[in-house]
Amino acid sequence: MLQRETQTIPIVFVNVSDPIGSGFVSSLARPGGNLTGVIAYEPGITGKWLAMLKEIAPRLTRAALVANPKTTAYDYFLRNAKAAAASLDIEVVSSPINGIADFEPIIESFARLADGALLTVPDATLVAHRDVIIALAARYRLPAVYPWRYVVAEGGLMSYGVDVVDAFQQAASYVSRILRGDG
Repeated sequence: MLQRETQTIPIVFVNVSDPIGSGFVSSLARPGGNLTGVIAYEPGITGKWLAMLKEIAPRLTRAALVANPKTTAYDYFLRNAKAAAASLDIEVVSSPINGIADFEPIIESFARLADGALLTVPDATLVAHRDVIIALAARYRLPAVYPWRYVVAEGGLMSYGVDVVDAFQQAASYVSRILRGDG
């Protein structure tokens, strides 16, 4: 990681969901060190995703949080989803996947009980295999929410997330300020 290589050269991150938990910054108000950037998903987003699922599936009682714990801030999303789920009367089921071979067994097993849905979070494994999760959600008739609009264009049910282009533009403005010497 670049942070271990230098404590003086400014580093701007983008698409990070838990910069504190990831060890990038000590706090959002005062990051400290030489890292700054654009947070991708604040903690409340999981509540929005769960509320969307509950709105289209009012009998929803369970939501499988599907992501690879090695490539995402899995614990961050799981912790925040569980906190938000209580007010919606939804049980969030931890459903970690490590690769493509895990998708079908985990989703098929989860789908055996009624009134479930899939809660996907920003994750590189899901991006790479989004066609698989879209197909499995359809096969097992599980409503699913995705953090990216392009997944809906490819057949996913619904999405809610950040404008990735805007996030990169914000990060670019930080780089520009750093290069100009603004503090």
